[in-house]
Amino acid sequence: MEFFRIRKDIPFMRRALVFNVISLITFIAAVFFLATEGLHLSIEFTGGTLLEISYAQTPDLEKIRKQMDADGFLDTQVQNFGTSRDVLIRVPLAKDTDTAKVGERVIESVSKVSDGGTPSLKRVEFVGPQVGKELATDGAMALLLVVIGIVIYLAIRFEWRFAISAIIANLHDVVIILGFFAFFQWEFSLPVLAAVLAVLGYSVNESVVVFDRVRETFKKKRGLTTPEVLNHAITSTISRTIITHGCTQMMVTSMLIFGGAALHYFALALTIGILFGIYSSVLVASPLVMWMGVSRDQFIKAKKDKPEGMTDDGACV
Repeated sequence: MEFFRIRKDIPFMRRALVFNVISLITFIAAVFFLATEGLHLSIEFTGGTLLEISYAQTPDLEKIRKQMDADGFLDTQVQNFGTSRDVLIRVPLAKDTDTAKVGERVIESVSKVSDGGTPSLKRVEFVGPQVGKELATDGAMALLLVVIGIVIYLAIRFEWRFAISAIIANLHDVVIILGFFAFFQWEFSLPVLAAVLAVLGYSVNESVVVFDRVRETFKKKRGLTTPEVLNHAITSTISRTIITHGCTQMMVTSMLIFGGAALHYFALALTIGILFGIYSSVLVASPLVMWMGVSRDQFIKAKKDKPEGMTDDGACV
Protein backbone atom coordinates (compact mmCIF):
# COMPACT_ATOMS: atom_id res chain seq x y z
CA MET A 1 0.00 0.00 0.00
CA GLU A 2 1.38 3.40 -1.01
CA PHE A 3 0.14 6.95 -0.59
CA PHE A 4 2.39 8.09 -3.40
CA ARG A 5 5.26 6.94 -5.56
CA ILE A 6 8.36 8.98 -6.31
CA ARG A 7 9.44 8.37 -9.89
CA LYS A 8 12.94 9.84 -9.64
CA ASP A 9 15.30 8.58 -6.96
CA ILE A 10 16.33 11.17 -4.36
CA PRO A 11 20.16 11.42 -4.09
CA PHE A 12 20.40 10.79 -0.35
CA MET A 13 23.94 9.40 -0.58
CA ARG A 14 25.20 12.67 -2.05
CA ARG A 15 24.81 14.19 1.44
CA ALA A 16 25.79 11.05 3.35
CA LEU A 17 28.81 12.67 4.98
CA VAL A 18 26.74 15.64 6.19
CA PHE A 19 24.08 13.36 7.69
CA ASN A 20 26.67 11.30 9.55
CA VAL A 21 28.52 14.36 10.86
CA ILE A 22 25.22 15.61 12.32
CA SER A 23 24.66 12.19 13.88
CA LEU A 24 28.18 12.11 15.28
CA ILE A 25 27.79 15.54 16.88
CA THR A 26 24.44 14.56 18.41
CA PHE A 27 25.89 11.26 19.64
CA ILE A 28 28.90 12.94 21.25
CA ALA A 29 26.63 15.50 22.96
CA ALA A 30 24.45 12.67 24.33
CA VAL A 31 27.49 10.81 25.68
CA PHE A 32 28.77 14.03 27.24
CA PHE A 33 25.52 14.68 29.13
CA LEU A 34 25.32 11.05 30.22
CA ALA A 35 28.86 11.27 31.60
CA THR A 36 28.45 14.66 33.30
CA GLU A 37 24.79 14.76 34.36
CA GLY A 38 23.88 11.08 34.56
CA LEU A 39 20.38 9.64 34.53
CA HIS A 40 17.74 10.68 37.05
CA LEU A 41 16.78 7.17 38.12
CA SER A 42 13.38 6.41 39.59
CA ILE A 43 12.84 4.63 42.88
CA GLU A 44 12.62 1.30 41.01
CA PHE A 45 16.39 1.60 40.58
CA THR A 46 17.45 3.68 43.59
CA GLY A 47 15.04 2.38 46.22
CA GLY A 48 12.27 4.20 48.04
CA THR A 49 8.62 4.09 49.02
CA LEU A 50 5.61 4.24 46.73
CA LEU A 51 2.16 5.14 48.08
CA GLU A 52 -1.22 5.26 46.39
CA ILE A 53 -3.69 7.59 48.12
CA SER A 54 -7.35 8.11 47.32
CA TYR A 55 -9.45 11.24 47.91
CA ALA A 56 -13.19 11.84 47.91
CA GLN A 57 -12.67 14.89 45.69
CA THR A 58 -9.97 16.06 43.30
CA PRO A 59 -6.99 17.33 45.36
CA ASP A 60 -4.58 20.13 44.46
CA LEU A 61 -1.31 18.32 43.66
CA GLU A 62 0.79 21.49 43.87
CA LYS A 63 -0.34 22.11 47.44
CA ILE A 64 0.49 18.52 48.34
CA ARG A 65 3.99 18.91 46.89
CA LYS A 66 4.61 22.14 48.83
CA GLN A 67 3.34 20.62 52.06
CA MET A 68 5.55 17.55 51.69
CA ASP A 69 8.57 19.76 50.96
CA ALA A 70 7.81 21.72 54.13
CA ASP A 71 7.67 18.48 56.12
CA GLY A 72 11.10 17.38 54.91
CA PHE A 73 10.21 15.06 52.01
CA LEU A 74 12.70 16.16 49.35
CA ASP A 75 12.62 15.12 45.64
CA THR A 76 9.18 13.59 46.14
CA GLN A 77 7.07 12.92 43.06
CA VAL A 78 3.32 13.51 43.26
CA GLN A 79 1.08 12.68 40.31
CA ASN A 80 -2.39 11.47 39.45
CA PHE A 81 -2.79 7.76 38.96
CA GLY A 82 -5.81 6.42 37.11
CA THR A 83 -8.35 9.08 38.09
CA SER A 84 -8.03 12.69 39.24
CA ARG A 85 -8.93 11.59 42.80
CA ASP A 86 -6.16 8.96 43.03
CA VAL A 87 -2.66 10.21 43.78
CA LEU A 88 0.61 8.33 43.42
CA ILE A 89 3.46 9.52 45.66
CA ARG A 90 7.07 8.39 45.30
CA VAL A 91 9.37 9.08 48.22
CA PRO A 92 13.10 8.47 47.58
CA LEU A 93 15.14 6.38 49.96
CA ALA A 94 16.74 8.57 52.65
CA LYS A 95 19.36 7.88 55.28
CA ASP A 96 18.43 7.66 58.95
CA THR A 97 14.78 7.16 58.06
CA ASP A 98 12.54 4.42 59.43
CA THR A 99 11.08 3.03 56.21
CA ALA A 100 8.28 1.30 58.12
CA LYS A 101 6.93 4.67 59.25
CA VAL A 102 7.30 6.53 55.94
CA GLY A 103 3.72 5.74 54.96
CA GLU A 104 2.35 7.07 58.24
CA ARG A 105 4.41 10.26 57.94
CA VAL A 106 3.28 10.83 54.37
CA ILE A 107 -0.39 10.44 55.37
CA GLU A 108 0.11 12.91 58.21
CA SER A 109 1.71 15.38 55.83
CA VAL A 110 -0.90 15.22 53.07
CA SER A 111 -3.72 15.34 55.64
CA LYS A 112 -2.71 18.92 56.37
CA VAL A 113 -3.92 19.85 52.88
CA SER A 114 -7.67 20.43 53.09
CA ASP A 115 -8.32 20.12 49.33
CA GLY A 116 -9.86 16.80 48.35
CA GLY A 117 -11.06 15.75 51.78
CA THR A 118 -9.54 13.14 54.05
CA PRO A 119 -6.96 10.95 52.23
CA SER A 120 -7.10 7.17 52.51
CA LEU A 121 -4.09 4.95 51.91
CA LYS A 122 -4.83 2.27 49.28
CA ARG A 123 -1.38 0.66 49.07
CA VAL A 124 2.22 1.21 50.06
CA GLU A 125 5.25 -0.49 48.53
CA PHE A 126 8.89 -0.34 49.55
CA VAL A 127 11.75 -0.92 47.09
CA GLY A 128 15.09 -1.58 48.75
CA PRO A 129 18.40 -0.43 47.25
CA GLN A 130 19.46 -4.03 46.59
CA VAL A 131 16.29 -4.68 44.58
CA GLY A 132 16.88 -1.47 42.63
CA LYS A 133 20.45 -2.53 41.86
CA GLU A 134 19.24 -5.89 40.59
CA LEU A 135 16.66 -4.19 38.36
CA ALA A 136 19.34 -1.93 36.87
CA THR A 137 21.61 -4.92 36.24
CA ASP A 138 18.80 -6.97 34.69
CA GLY A 139 17.80 -4.02 32.50
CA ALA A 140 21.34 -3.60 31.21
CA MET A 141 21.56 -7.34 30.54
CA ALA A 142 18.26 -7.24 28.62
CA LEU A 143 19.59 -4.40 26.48
CA LEU A 144 22.82 -6.32 25.78
CA LEU A 145 20.97 -9.51 24.81
CA VAL A 146 18.71 -7.57 22.45
CA VAL A 147 21.75 -6.04 20.74
CA ILE A 148 23.46 -9.43 20.37
CA GLY A 149 20.26 -10.97 18.97
CA ILE A 150 19.89 -8.18 16.42
CA VAL A 151 23.48 -8.57 15.22
CA ILE A 152 23.11 -12.35 14.79
CA TYR A 153 19.76 -11.99 12.99
CA LEU A 154 21.01 -9.38 10.51
CA ALA A 155 24.27 -11.21 9.87
CA ILE A 156 22.35 -14.41 9.00
CA ARG A 157 19.62 -12.75 6.96
CA PHE A 158 21.78 -10.28 5.06
CA GLU A 159 25.54 -9.93 5.46
CA TRP A 160 27.98 -8.84 8.16
CA ARG A 161 28.26 -5.30 6.75
CA PHE A 162 24.51 -4.82 7.17
CA ALA A 163 24.62 -6.22 10.71
CA ILE A 164 27.37 -3.84 11.84
CA SER A 165 25.78 -0.82 10.16
CA ALA A 166 22.35 -1.51 11.64
CA ILE A 167 23.57 -2.05 15.18
CA ILE A 168 25.68 1.14 15.08
CA ALA A 169 22.63 3.07 13.90
CA ASN A 170 20.35 1.48 16.51
CA LEU A 171 22.75 2.05 19.40
CA HIS A 172 22.98 5.63 18.14
CA ASP A 173 19.22 5.91 18.77
CA VAL A 174 19.46 4.42 22.26
CA VAL A 175 22.32 6.69 23.35
CA ILE A 176 20.51 9.78 22.04
CA ILE A 177 17.34 8.85 23.98
CA LEU A 178 19.41 8.43 27.14
CA GLY A 179 21.18 11.71 26.35
CA PHE A 180 17.86 13.57 26.25
CA PHE A 181 16.88 12.09 29.62
CA ALA A 182 20.27 13.04 31.09
CA PHE A 183 20.21 16.60 29.72
CA PHE A 184 16.67 17.41 30.88
CA GLN A 185 16.93 15.19 33.98
CA TRP A 186 13.70 13.42 33.13
CA GLU A 187 12.92 10.44 35.32
CA PHE A 188 14.32 7.18 33.96
CA SER A 189 12.03 4.38 35.11
CA LEU A 190 11.18 0.81 34.12
CA PRO A 191 8.56 1.96 31.56
CA VAL A 192 11.22 4.16 29.93
CA LEU A 193 13.58 1.18 29.79
CA ALA A 194 10.79 -0.78 28.09
CA ALA A 195 10.41 2.08 25.59
CA VAL A 196 14.15 1.98 24.83
CA LEU A 197 13.97 -1.76 24.12
CA ALA A 198 10.89 -1.18 21.95
CA VAL A 199 12.75 1.51 19.98
CA LEU A 200 15.58 -0.94 19.31
CA GLY A 201 13.18 -3.43 17.74
CA TYR A 202 11.28 -0.71 15.91
CA SER A 203 14.44 0.80 14.44
CA VAL A 204 15.71 -2.61 13.36
CA ASN A 205 12.45 -3.20 11.52
CA GLU A 206 12.99 -0.02 9.49
CA SER A 207 16.60 -1.01 8.74
CA VAL A 208 15.51 -4.48 7.60
CA VAL A 209 12.95 -3.00 5.19
CA VAL A 210 15.55 -0.71 3.57
CA PHE A 211 18.22 -3.42 3.49
CA ASP A 212 15.81 -5.90 1.95
CA ARG A 213 15.08 -3.42 -0.84
CA VAL A 214 18.83 -2.87 -1.29
CA ARG A 215 19.40 -6.59 -1.75
CA GLU A 216 16.45 -6.84 -4.13
CA THR A 217 17.71 -3.90 -6.21
CA PHE A 218 21.23 -5.35 -6.45
CA LYS A 219 19.77 -8.59 -7.83
CA LYS A 220 17.25 -7.09 -10.25
CA LYS A 221 18.91 -3.95 -11.60
CA ARG A 222 22.28 -4.10 -13.24
CA GLY A 223 24.48 -1.17 -14.10
CA LEU A 224 23.66 0.84 -10.98
CA THR A 225 26.41 1.99 -8.66
CA THR A 226 26.15 1.26 -4.94
CA PRO A 227 25.05 4.85 -4.07
CA GLU A 228 22.38 4.66 -6.79
CA VAL A 229 21.12 1.35 -5.41
CA LEU A 230 20.89 2.80 -1.90
CA ASN A 231 19.13 5.93 -3.19
CA HIS A 232 16.59 3.77 -5.02
CA ALA A 233 15.99 1.53 -1.98
CA ILE A 234 15.39 4.50 0.35
CA THR A 235 13.22 6.40 -2.15
CA SER A 236 11.04 3.37 -2.90
CA THR A 237 10.31 2.80 0.80
CA ILE A 238 9.50 6.42 1.73
CA SER A 239 5.75 5.95 1.35
CA ARG A 240 5.81 2.85 3.55
CA THR A 241 7.94 4.70 6.12
CA ILE A 242 5.48 7.60 6.32
CA ILE A 243 2.50 5.26 6.74
CA THR A 244 4.13 3.06 9.40
CA HIS A 245 5.80 5.75 11.47
CA GLY A 246 2.94 8.20 11.05
CA CYS A 247 0.36 5.72 12.41
CA THR A 248 2.65 4.69 15.25
CA GLN A 249 3.39 8.27 16.22
CA MET A 250 -0.33 9.08 16.25
CA MET A 251 -0.85 6.46 18.96
CA VAL A 252 2.23 7.55 20.90
CA THR A 253 1.14 11.19 20.71
CA SER A 254 -2.23 10.19 22.16
CA MET A 255 -0.44 8.59 25.11
CA LEU A 256 1.79 11.64 25.46
CA ILE A 257 -1.17 14.05 25.60
CA PHE A 258 -3.87 12.01 27.31
CA GLY A 259 -1.92 9.30 29.13
CA GLY A 260 -1.11 11.43 32.15
CA ALA A 261 2.07 11.43 34.20
CA ALA A 262 2.22 7.63 34.40
CA LEU A 263 2.77 7.32 30.62
CA HIS A 264 4.40 10.69 29.93
CA TYR A 265 8.07 9.69 29.90
CA PHE A 266 7.31 6.34 28.29
CA ALA A 267 5.61 8.10 25.36
CA LEU A 268 8.33 10.76 25.29
CA ALA A 269 11.07 8.13 24.94
CA LEU A 270 9.12 6.44 22.14
CA THR A 271 8.64 9.77 20.33
CA ILE A 272 12.37 10.55 20.42
CA GLY A 273 13.16 6.98 19.37
CA ILE A 274 10.75 7.01 16.43
CA LEU A 275 12.08 10.32 15.07
CA PHE A 276 15.74 9.39 15.39
CA GLY A 277 14.98 5.80 14.33
CA ILE A 278 13.83 7.01 10.93
CA TYR A 279 16.89 9.22 10.60
CA SER A 280 19.41 6.58 11.63
CA SER A 281 17.91 3.67 9.69
CA VAL A 282 17.84 5.66 6.46
CA LEU A 283 20.59 8.25 6.69
CA VAL A 284 23.12 6.59 9.02
CA ALA A 285 22.93 2.84 8.40
CA SER A 286 22.80 3.10 4.60
CA PRO A 287 25.91 5.31 4.23
CA LEU A 288 27.79 3.02 6.63
CA VAL A 289 26.94 0.04 4.43
CA MET A 290 28.18 1.97 1.39
CA TRP A 291 31.46 2.93 3.06
CA MET A 292 32.04 -0.66 4.17
CA GLY A 293 32.11 -1.71 0.54
CA VAL A 294 28.81 -3.46 -0.12
CA SER A 295 28.45 -4.45 -3.77
CA ARG A 296 26.32 -6.49 -6.15
CA ASP A 297 28.87 -9.34 -6.21
CA GLN A 298 28.05 -10.16 -2.59
CA PHE A 299 24.45 -11.06 -3.50
CA ILE A 300 24.91 -12.71 -6.90
CA LYS A 301 26.26 -16.24 -6.78
CA ALA A 302 28.83 -16.92 -9.46
CA LYS A 303 27.89 -19.63 -11.92
CA LYS A 304 30.02 -22.75 -11.72
CA ASP A 305 31.83 -23.69 -14.93
CA LYS A 306 30.50 -26.91 -16.42
CA PRO A 307 33.06 -29.59 -17.18
CA GLU A 308 33.85 -30.00 -20.87
CA GLY A 309 31.48 -32.41 -22.57
CA MET A 310 28.60 -31.82 -20.11
CA THR A 311 25.22 -30.31 -21.04
CA ASP A 312 23.15 -27.92 -18.88
CA ASP A 313 21.20 -30.85 -17.39
CA GLY A 314 24.38 -32.69 -16.41
CA ALA A 315 24.30 -35.34 -19.15
CA CYS A 316 27.41 -36.36 -21.07
CA VAL A 317 27.65 -35.41 -24.73
